[in-house]
Amino acid sequence: MSVLNGRKIVLGVCGSIAAYKAAVLTRLLVKAGCSVRVVMTRSAIDFVGPLTFSTLSKHPILHEFIKSEDGGWNNHVELGLWADALVVAPCSANTLAKFAHGICDNLLTAVYLSARCPVFLAPAMDLDMLAHPSTRSNLDRLRSFGNHLIDTGYGELASGLTGDGRMAEPEEIVRYLEDALSSAEKLRGKRALVTAGPTQEAIDPVRYIGNRSSGKMGFAIAERLAQLGATVNLVTGPTSLHTSHPHINVTQVVSAQEMYDACVSAFPETDIAVLAAAVADYRPAVQHEQKIKKSGDETSLALVPTKDIAAALGGMKKNGQFVVGFALETENEKDNAISKLASKNLDMIVLNSLRDEGAAFGHDTNKVTIIDREQNATSFGLKSKKEVAEDIVNAIVEKIID
Repeated sequence: MSVLNGRKIVLGVCGSIAAYKAAVLTRLLVKAGCSVRVVMTRSAIDFVGPLTFSTLSKHPILHEFIKSEDGGWNNHVELGLWADALVVAPCSANTLAKFAHGICDNLLTAVYLSARCPVFLAPAMDLDMLAHPSTRSNLDRLRSFGNHLIDTGYGELASGLTGDGRMAEPEEIVRYLEDALSSAEKLRGKRALVTAGPTQEAIDPVRYIGNRSSGKMGFAIAERLAQLGATVNLVTGPTSLHTSHPHINVTQVVSAQEMYDACVSAFPETDIAVLAAAVADYRPAVQHEQKIKKSGDETSLALVPTKDIAAALGGMKKNGQFVVGFALETENEKDNAISKLASKNLDMIVLNSLRDEGAAFGHDTNKVTIIDREQNATSFGLKSKKEVAEDIVNAIVEKIID
C-alpha cells in the first residue's frame, strides 16, 4: 500500500501550459488513495477548466475566497490545517515570488501562508525566467523556509526553446511525495527534548552574565525532529526566535537553574534529548536585589557552578533513551569532546570550534564533527544551520532506528 493512501493533499495549480500535467497528477494522487482538494489561481483557469479537476478529484474546485453560489467563503485557514501536504504544480515564477515574499492576494497564497504541513513546489517556466537572478534568489529563499523544491526537467519548452524549466512529470512528483512523506514517518511516536539559546544569570535587577548564543542551532534541530514526526519539547533561553510548528511545545526559561528544572522534569518521558543550549557554567554567588551602584573602585564578583544538565540527564538515562550533547571548544577539540562524551554518559556529541570561520555563535552557518559512543567521528563542511540540523538528526535516526 502506498504511503500516500489516506493522505489529505491540497493541490495548487498556477497559470502555466504545464497545468495540463496537474490533471494527470490529480488522477494519480486519487488513485494512490489521497483525498485531493484543488486550488486554482485565476490564470490557471485559462489553461485547464475547473470541471476537469472537479471531475478527477471528485470535489469542487476552489479559486476564490467567496463562493459565488451561496455567498459563503472558502476558509484558507481550515484548508491549511486540513492538509497533510500542500503541492503546487505547476508553480509559476509569479507565484514563487509571492510565496517567497509573503504576498497574499489570492486563495492559493493565503493557503500557503496558513499551511502547517510540508510544502512541495514544482516550478514550471521558460529557461531564461528560471535562470534569472531574481528567480534563483526566490528559490533559495523558499528552500530556507523548509519548502521542498522539486527540480525542473530539461527539454523542449512551450516557447520553442530547449533547456531547463519543464515541470517534473506527474509520476516523478508522486514518487518525490512518497519518499518525502515516508521519511517524515521515521520519528513518529518519538518524544524529543531540545535545549536552545543562552541562559542569563542575574547579577542584580539590570545586569546579568550571558553569552552570544542566538538559539538558531537548537531551533533548527527542533524543527527537523518535528518534520520527521517527533513530538518536541523545546526548552529555550532568551532569544528572538519563534516556531509555529504544531508538534513543538516551547518552554521559555531565563537562568541555568530554570533550564535544569525544565529538562529534569521532562526527561523521564523523553526518547531523544539534544542539548544544544549554551548554558552558563557559573552564576553569581549572590543576586543583589537592588542595582549595584558604581563606586569608582575595583570590584569582584564571586561565582559558583551551575548544575550540569548534560551530566544530570546522562545519570538519569535508561535503556531506550538517547542523549546528544554539544561541545564548543577552542583547543584540543576532539580530545575534550570525547572526554565530555564519556564523563557525562552521552550517546553522541556534536563538536564545533570557535577557531572555524563562520561557525558557532553569531552566524547562520556552522561546521561540526559528530562523535558517537564508539568514538567514530564524522566531520562536515561549513553549512547553514538548517543543513547542520539535518546532519545531526540523520545521525540520531541511524542510531535509534533499526
